[in-house]
Amino acid sequence: MAVVLLTTALVIVVALLAAAGTGKLARMEGATYPTALTRAAAAFTAVLTLAATVTAALAALLG
Repeated sequence: MAVVLLTTALVIVVALLAAAGTGKLARMEGATYPTALTRAAAAFTAVLTLAATVTAALAALLG
């Protein structure tokens, strides 16, 4: 149970870092705040989707 919680926390931290980096890069390119927030949200969603896909694939292989 602890491994699942730690892995979940790690994935969320990585997703937040990716979103923050994407938002910062968007602002450095001159994007408006709403556009930067949209890009950050897309990056956050992409990381969570990738983690879910990898988890489903591993569960299928190991199950």
